[in-house]
Amino acid sequence: MAEINVTNNTNLEEIEEESTYLNAKFLTKTLILNWQWFVLSVITCVALAVTYVSFTTPVHEVSAKILVKGDDSKTGVGGGFSMAANLGFVSSSNGFDNEVEVLQSITVSETAIRDLKLYADYKMEGRLKDKILYKDYPLYADMQAQVLDTLKGEMYLEIERNGNVYEVEGKYNSKEDNLKLEFEKSGTLPMTIKTSVGNITLIHNPLYKGDWKEGRALKVRINSPYVVAQKFLKGTTIEPLSKTTTIASVTFKDNVKQRAKDYLNQLSIVYNRLANLDKNEIAIRTEEFINERLEKINVELGNTDGEIERFKRENSLIDLKTNAEQVLVNTDESEKGLVSIGTQLMLLENVKEYINAPSNRYRALPSNIGLSDPAATALLAQYNSTVLERNSLLGTVSEINPSVVPLTKQLDDLMVSLKEAVNQAIKRTKIRQSVMQNNYSKYSSRVTGAPGKQKYLTEIGRQQSVKSSLYIMLLQKREENNMSLAATADKGKLIDKPFYEGKAHPKTAIILLVALVLGMCIPFGVAILIEMLRFRIEMRDDIERITKRTIIADVAVANDAAKTKGEIVVKENANDQMEEIFRGMRTNLQFMMKKDENVIMFTSTTSGEGKTFVAANLAVSFALLGKKVLLVGLDVRRPRLAALFELDSDETQGITTCLCKDEPTLEDINKQIVPSGVNKNLDILMAGPIPPNPAELVARRSLDVIFEHLRKEYDYVIVDTAPVGLVSDTLQIGRIADVAVTVCRADYTEKAAFAEVCALADNGKLPNMCIVLNGIDMSQRKYGYAYGYGRYGKYGKMGNSSYGYSSYGYGSYQGSHYSNPNDDSLKQ
Repeated sequence: MAEINVTNNTNLEEIEEESTYLNAKFLTKTLILNWQWFVLSVITCVALAVTYVSFTTPVHEVSAKILVKGDDSKTGVGGGFSMAANLGFVSSSNGFDNEVEVLQSITVSETAIRDLKLYADYKMEGRLKDKILYKDYPLYADMQAQVLDTLKGEMYLEIERNGNVYEVEGKYNSKEDNLKLEFEKSGTLPMTIKTSVGNITLIHNPLYKGDWKEGRALKVRINSPYVVAQKFLKGTTIEPLSKTTTIASVTFKDNVKQRAKDYLNQLSIVYNRLANLDKNEIAIRTEEFINERLEKINVELGNTDGEIERFKRENSLIDLKTNAEQVLVNTDESEKGLVSIGTQLMLLENVKEYINAPSNRYRALPSNIGLSDPAATALLAQYNSTVLERNSLLGTVSEINPSVVPLTKQLDDLMVSLKEAVNQAIKRTKIRQSVMQNNYSKYSSRVTGAPGKQKYLTEIGRQQSVKSSLYIMLLQKREENNMSLAATADKGKLIDKPFYEGKAHPKTAIILLVALVLGMCIPFGVAILIEMLRFRIEMRDDIERITKRTIIADVAVANDAAKTKGEIVVKENANDQMEEIFRGMRTNLQFMMKKDENVIMFTSTTSGEGKTFVAANLAVSFALLGKKVLLVGLDVRRPRLAALFELDSDETQGITTCLCKDEPTLEDINKQIVPSGVNKNLDILMAGPIPPNPAELVARRSLDVIFEHLRKEYDYVIVDTAPVGLVSDTLQIGRIADVAVTVCRADYTEKAAFAEVCALADNGKLPNMCIVLNGIDMSQRKYGYAYGYGRYGKYGKMGNSSYGYSSYGYGSYQGSHYSNPNDDSLKQ
């Protein structure tokens, strides 16, 4: 064994580092000693990770960029706003944030799902896991739209093919209405399955090019589009690309890449479709109004033309000349004025009739129909703009929402103002009509020479002219309105086609890395947990974590073949490993002791740690130097020296006999000393009779007197004392020792008890304490790493020395000498 340097040159930082479990030395040792477990743990964790990745359905992430356009009605060349108003449409943009909310509303998502029929999910049964199908499924399963809206649960179908015959097993389960349904049917395609929930239709998919093997089931799940829309919205993220643009970045996560791309494309299409419907609501209402008026005027014109034809036929009239052309010119101007005023009056009456209809409340009103009254026209435009703003909000919120209520109140106020404006316009138009009628009557009365038939024909012609001009004007307005419908631009523009971002889940590289790290950490964690739960000292590292005291030797377990007499393993002229161990211990103690210091005491925390064995063999090692050595047994409660050296025990002979005297002489002491029988230079002073008061006995001054004589007579005095962790005798004996050697035993000594002994030494109650670690079994791998594999291998299979586990007790005092009633314990 190499000589141990007893000088403590370890700095504070190194000690603090070694005091924790997470130090390089501990981790390296754990890795080397348990490398098989690390390999097994890593392989297991990586295999589990690979299995998880293989059987987990991947989630793909697809993104798209949509440009949300601003209010085009406020831009353009040459008064774009006026031109847009004349064309009959108004932009529904109420801010980019509102458009983002509309884009991710359930209404838009549900419409896209209905268009793509994504409410039906298809899977083909596989050996290990089912394969998700999209577009390449062998058949379609569908239900009517009104039936889909009533679904409260999931419709599940399992279809197997047997030639051209398809066997269907289905079930429906709804917790909401507590309805459970199971059904079976077989037949050829197309097939209709009637259930109490609704009819299910199965038809061939003409685009399917795969091979549907018999015995493999096609699994179909049909849900309500509203439920699927909620699920899709959870995987959808819409965020503005930046604060300075109106471009929305739309991200969608799904199990199928192509389905995600198609969904984002359709989402943009549906958004534009609904936005265009919102924009063109006024134009659509105007078209309905114009078509309704055209039908009525067309009927009236037909009646007027028929009346003129009948009148001319009955009166044989072809062409009549007037006798008062000048009057007719004036009459004609008045007549034109009456026609124009009559047209406006009819339009105002029609508008009044339309706005008074209860069914048109809060709906867009017809505009751009040729009204000349500016107040009514302005109120119509303001009312329609407010209606569009309110309808846009109702797409995402309810009518009682705080943002909708003010708009409803505003519409009510505008409707009152609009009705009043129309009524006033009608009154003004009637006044103008009355004035113009008076002028016309004045001029027409002057046509005295005109026949009555001509006068009647003129009146009918005037009615025809009014209706014809109104009919032509409405036809022109209808064309203008159709132009506005055709010129409507999409609200959102898909800048980039949906592109694949990557797999969102599972992240294979990250999972494998985590599995690798976890595979390494689990054994380390178990090792740290075991280390934390260990309460006994197992190796040198455990001692170094507790104290800074010097460890002077690590004593291996000696086998029976290495022993000579009793427990003695140190032999003369031998170079075996046990001899080297005690030589190293001897040398370290010599370095520790100063000049004229020669008393070494041995103690331990409890019984059975091998302090007597170590003290006896160290004494033999000193004797082999040719030094005069005395081994003193001051473990007076449980003496073992006689048994260890196989000496005859005399209950009347020992150090306790001298301690009973006040001033023991050298002659008294020499009478108690006996030869060891192992080496001529080694003598033994046994404990003697077991006293009833050992603590008080070793506290007497006689102990100091005895050791004053022994220091002079012997080169080295080695004292075997009682365990300091059990009794206080050793603390009294410490005053006569120069060095205190504490023996702890691997896998036996408790850390807490050993820490208490170290605390006593730190408080100066044990002089110049050092440590010996005893009982190291080198057959165990943990010690093999700490002390080098095969270091003590030449001893072959080690057997454990016999250390007793008997507890300390008091003997009985009989007459003039001490006796030990537990003689059998000496045989242990």
